[in-house]
Parts: sequence; structure tokens; C-alpha cells
Amino acid sequence: MKLIKKRYWLTAFAAGFMFVGVSFKDDFFEIAKQIEIFTTLFKTVNQNYVDETNPSELMDKAIKSMLADLDPYTNYFNEEDVIKFRINNTGEYTGIGAMITRKEDKLIIKEPYKGFPADKAGLKAGDAIIQINDVKLADYKEDASELLKGAKNTKVNIVYVRQGKTLTTQLILDEVDVKAVPFFSKIDDKTGYIVLEKFNNKASTETRDALEKLKSQGAEKIILDLRGNPGGLLHEAVNICNLFVPKGEVIVTTKSKNEKYNITYKTIKEPIDTEIPLVVIVDGKSASASEIVSGALQDLDRAVVLGSRSFGKGLVQRPFDMTYNTQVKVTISRYYTPAGRCIQAYDYTKKDKDGKAQKTDAAKYNAFKTKNGRTVYDGGGIQPDVELEETKLSPIAQALQKNDGIFNYATQYYFKNPNIGDKIPNITDADFADFKNFLKKENINFDTETEVALKATLEKAKKEKIDETIKLQYDQLLVALQKSEETLLDKNQKEIKRLLVDELIKRYQYKEGLYQYYIKNNAEILKATTLLSNATEYNKILKK
Repeated sequence: MKLIKKRYWLTAFAAGFMFVGVSFKDDFFEIAKQIEIFTTLFKTVNQNYVDETNPSELMDKAIKSMLADLDPYTNYFNEEDVIKFRINNTGEYTGIGAMITRKEDKLIIKEPYKGFPADKAGLKAGDAIIQINDVKLADYKEDASELLKGAKNTKVNIVYVRQGKTLTTQLILDEVDVKAVPFFSKIDDKTGYIVLEKFNNKASTETRDALEKLKSQGAEKIILDLRGNPGGLLHEAVNICNLFVPKGEVIVTTKSKNEKYNITYKTIKEPIDTEIPLVVIVDGKSASASEIVSGALQDLDRAVVLGSRSFGKGLVQRPFDMTYNTQVKVTISRYYTPAGRCIQAYDYTKKDKDGKAQKTDAAKYNAFKTKNGRTVYDGGGIQPDVELEETKLSPIAQALQKNDGIFNYATQYYFKNPNIGDKIPNITDADFADFKNFLKKENINFDTETEVALKATLEKAKKEKIDETIKLQYDQLLVALQKSEETLLDKNQKEIKRLLVDELIKRYQYKEGLYQYYIKNNAEILKATTLLSNATEYNKILKK
């Protein structure tokens, strides 16, 4: 009987081994076959299409469309893209020193950085650049932001529109150093506050410097603010955890179908302080490396996590250099916190009829235990130990941020009230009524799910040529919807006023002024400060 079993096992093992071998050969053949088909197609189209084609543009679109079907993080970078990617990782570049975005045939200044070329030239948030040197952006379909980069001291002449007036100025390009830690300060005699905005290759060094300076100034408690931080370099996340946990501690483990990417990352240096009470603040825009830091410190019971649930990106990417200075960034693995959690929120292998990835059902989250035995969950991001419902953005507030309703009104308000200076803007009820009228006058759409669905219904009705028969009902529904949106504006007035004040402070006092305002007025920071001042409550949360 044992002999038969042994023979059966060997046969099964051999069959399995053969299957793996055949599968590998089949995969290799299939890849080679598809490459040959694509190469033949690409050559045939370019040689025979009726009009002139641009081979590089066609290939660029083909590659990016192919990768877009996998997940949002697997990306191809052409030569220009590679330069941008390196800027994001280093935080250094030569340019104008401003956050900009393309809108139709303009470049909109979203935020000029204090002391850099755009600021020195007098550009303000809301200014719309329409011409760079001799290039009119209405006729330029490439990435116009590249026209604002070049060698240090290069002079760039621009034409821009401000509040309906066309103006000109000259920019002198300079080196721009985008800090990972743009602000740190003491909140009170014993509490230090550090803002970490990104995980570039200076993140841990800048965080260490801030921590050491705050401690030297007498800080005995620390708040680390990761709100809005989209992530970045994984090893920098490990190094930042290392500031607070001992050498040799497991911070994150990556797992992949490719065994060489199965890696356990441990702290390798001596820490700065393993005892100092620590609160980490996160929100819905804290992702990736931010979630590694907050998740690891939570699992190790080294910090209390406070705020609202994080984004939920548990995927790891790695860049691969390719020919002709191009690059591809590929999702190679999932990461797992010390307790074994993967907090990935979206399953990109399961998509709805519109092609959108499905979010993990909260009912399917799995429970894990922290070092001290607290229960934590995977899926859907990092759930804070202290969750503040009032700090979550309402759908109407999210829509106002997405469609620039708040940004555009702040621009108008700033130029109507140019002399506020260091005072905190006060949004009165009259200002809020003015804001609502502004939204109507500018015809700013909220694009709520209901509104999008209603507009889609009309478009389908037009195609089916029945729109005239439902026009009256459609208009009635639209009016009712707009009234409900106005009701939502009033219902969420306090939250919207807060967002308006935040945006306006940046206009008058730059980002540094906003952080100075936050340490005295922001709900999350005030709650974190109160928690750190109550050692009993702090230790109770961590089960110390």
C-alpha cells in the first residue's frame, strides 16, 4: 500500500513538474507570438495608412492603453516622463516653483511656492498662462509645463490672464527644492508637530532633522502629519519608522509571484527615540508609503493613528530601465504590515461594467492582532485608532474641490480683498451667500452621481430620439436636483467655510501660514494634542 502511494505521489509530482514546464513554454511562445503580431500590425499601419502617422505617438498611446487595463500604477514613461519621475523621487528640478495644472488651452497656477521664480515674478494662484515665449498654448497640444523648464537663469516671457485682464511678466528659472517636510514646529511647550508631504529620497533625513530639532527645543511628544501624502519610496518609509522603533524590527513584507520580490524589510539603524509618545494623523489621501508608516507603527503599538481611514494602496511598484532612455514602472508585489495585513482597497482583477475596479467589501475584512493584542483589520486602508467622523469630507465638499468651485471663488475673493495680510480671513454668512451665487453665475457643476446619471440618461434619450418626449420631466428633475444641491450647501456650510478659509490663507500667507493656522485651529491636531496630554488615555488605546 505504501509503495503504491509512493508511486502515485511520484507520478503526480512528475506530472506537476511537467505541467509547470509546459506552462512556462506555452507562456513564452504566447508572448513571442503576440509580439510578432503587434510588430507586424504596427509596421503595416504606419506604412499603409492614408495619412502621415507619428510612430512614436502611436506607440506611446498603444503602450499606455495596454498598461491602463492592469492597474493605475503600472505605467510607461517616455524620455520626457522619465525626467518628471526622477523629479518626484529627488524633489529637485529647475523651473518656476509652482504647482500648475492644464485646463483646456491654459496653464493654471494652483499654488506658487514662496521665494521661487513664479512668486518673484508676481504670479498668483488662479492666474491662467496662455502664452510661453512665442508659443500660444491654444495651438500647443504637447505638455506645456515642459516649456517652463530649462537651465538655471533661463529667461521665460509669459502672457497670462488675471480676472479678465491680459498681463505679461518674465520668469527667471532657478533650482527648486521641493521639501518632503515643508513645516515643523512646537505646538506647545511639550508637543512637536511635523508635516511629511511626500516620500522622496530626502524624506527620512528631513524627518530626522525635524525630530532632533524639536527634541532639542524641549518637545516630549510628537505629532506626525501624513494627511494628503500620496506615498513614494518604500525604503524611506522603513527609515522613518526606524526613527521611532528599535533596530531589527520588521516594518513591511512584500509578496509576489516572482520569488525574488518576496522581501522582508527591517529597521537597520539605531533609532532616535523609542519611547516618545507619538500620534500619526492620516486621511483619505494618505496612501502607499504613508500607509506603511502608519500601519507599521499601529501594528507595533508604537503610535496612535488618528483621523479618517486612509486610501488603501497596498501595491508596490518598481521602475525598470528600458532602451532609448524609456522606463516602465510595474506593480511587482503587495505589501504586508508587521501584523500581516494587506490594506489594498481595490481589486483590479474585478471591474464593473464601466471598467472601474471593485472596492473590497468591508464585510470581508480580516482581523489581525497588534503586538499588544489589539484587533486591526486589512482591506480598505488603515482604520485610525481614533476616528474623527467630522473631519471626513462630505460628497458636496469633494465635488467643490474637484470642480475648482472653492479654488475659483478664493481667487475672486483674494483680488476683491487684497489687503488682509496676516489676518485670518473671515467667511461671513454674506460671503457664503455670495459664494453660492458665484457657483450659479459660473455654472459650476457638482457632478454628483445622481447628476451624472441624469445627464447620461438625456444623452441616451437623444441617441434614441426620445429626448423631446421626456424634456419636461428631465428639466423638472434637474431643477429639483439643483435645489437639493443648494440644500446640501447650506447643510454643510461649516465644512465648506473651513475649506474656503484654508484656501484663502494660502493665498495671503502661503502654505507655511496655513500650517501655522492649523496648529492652533485644526480639529485633528487639537485632538492629537489633547490625547498626548492625557497619558492614561494614550496608554489605554495602545493597551500599555
